[in-house]
Amino acid sequence: MNTTPLIALILTSLASVSCSAKTKITVTFDLGRDNGQSFGSLFEAVSDDGSLVVGAGFQSAYNTLYRADRHAIQFFIRPTDAKRELAVEELPRPYENQTGVYLFGRDGTVYSTHGGADDLKAWGGSLRGWRDVTGAGGTHETMRIGGGSLSFGDSTVAFDGRTILERPVKGSYQRFFYANGHLCFYHVHRNDKPYRPYETDVDGFSRLYACPWTPRQPVVDLSCAATLTLPVVGEMTFAWGQLGGQIVTGSNIGGFYVFENGEWRTLLEPDIAVSYQLYSTLVLGDRLLMGQYPTGRVFEYDGSEIRDQEGRPPVLEGVSDRAREAQTTVIYGGDLMVGVWPWGELWRFNPDSREWNFVRRMFDHPALSDEIVHPYDVENRGNSPGNRWGQRVTSMIPNGPDLFIATSAKSPFRWDPKEFPFLAPDKWKSYGKVYRVTMPGHLAVPIRSTGPTTIEFIIEDGEIAILQDGKQLAKTTVPGSLGERIGESKGLEKVEWGDGIYGRFAGASIRGSVSSR
Repeated sequence: MNTTPLIALILTSLASVSCSAKTKITVTFDLGRDNGQSFGSLFEAVSDDGSLVVGAGFQSAYNTLYRADRHAIQFFIRPTDAKRELAVEELPRPYENQTGVYLFGRDGTVYSTHGGADDLKAWGGSLRGWRDVTGAGGTHETMRIGGGSLSFGDSTVAFDGRTILERPVKGSYQRFFYANGHLCFYHVHRNDKPYRPYETDVDGFSRLYACPWTPRQPVVDLSCAATLTLPVVGEMTFAWGQLGGQIVTGSNIGGFYVFENGEWRTLLEPDIAVSYQLYSTLVLGDRLLMGQYPTGRVFEYDGSEIRDQEGRPPVLEGVSDRAREAQTTVIYGGDLMVGVWPWGELWRFNPDSREWNFVRRMFDHPALSDEIVHPYDVENRGNSPGNRWGQRVTSMIPNGPDLFIATSAKSPFRWDPKEFPFLAPDKWKSYGKVYRVTMPGHLAVPIRSTGPTTIEFIIEDGEIAILQDGKQLAKTTVPGSLGERIGESKGLEKVEWGDGIYGRFAGASIRGSVSSR
């Protein structure tokens, strides 16, 4: 799908290089002009005995409210037999009285919000806890473009503090997404009425925009935008995605729209009477994976067709197969991780063995049951919404060696003990928690610049490290059985430069080498 020229792309190296002492994988590349593209993979290799896969690249993911940090580079070592160790640590709650939290990562920091409220916090620093920080407003959605920062507010967009898109006269701009040199969003004018078929702009509308824009332009010129008036008034999205030169979005009414070569086209028509929603997108190799409701499965898009993937992930034994939602998808440690509503399930998929492994529930109550659809359906009867206490895995954020995971009720709200006595005094606190998961063999860190640069990936003495232009960015140990297996490996074979699990490299040039001593 990628059409960016690769000036110096070396596809395959057949040399076998020992990684039993010190292995250094050096990649020199130029990402080119940053126009919001998905940067893709830097390299992927297999150990001489076929037991390990080693790779690195830039993840392209979007989960309900937030996009993954495009400039965070991931380095992984993955066992091909899917056997991995995993530790889970509960962190302090970001918000004492909230029943939900959403996370996002930017420039090496993990941030928390609760459903877009203007209460932004950041993890870490000198204290082991959450600290208040100032956000951009709205959902605090920001993204780095080259050396600048694009900020999405309440119907407005700013670049480096300069407003480039003002509010509309009617309705609102919703769910901004910048990719492939275009600022995309939904313009929604519901007129305070329910969802309904579109008739005239006076009655109301939902319209998709793709506006050509780069940081060199002072403002967004709406007159140059490619637009598409949608069939249902009120349509918006939970997830945007990219696949090569395409920008895609699935609406909350089941529409699926593709922007390519300057035009929008409809791949799936919306249907008010049928539930079909996409909550997450993730590039995995040459495909875009999309978490779907109500199947709870990860659908696959190859650039022309959407396919349901039966059993991906499976339905947890003991729960209903109805009203399931794959809300979160992420690559961590070279594996695919999926968070599933309404029982707060965490699943892991190994691309080599093709195995799905149930990791755990992120909640310890109530007991599983296939006689109800959502947790606490019976106890919550008579309250609205009836599925309020379904259990979400809202966010999964790779940062350093860790994966930060957040939970929520159907939506975050302020806890009232008088209204829901069946969760008092402390059961409700499972909603709005943050966990830090650590699985050996992963390291993620933002790079400092997008111009010509050299990244070194080091494997030595049970540790892995990432260096940029000779300066160490991050380092971690690889303990346990994976560390032992790395020490037993005699070399790397079939090194693929510019290709791998993160998709095809989309920069201007790339070359690499492997050495050991």
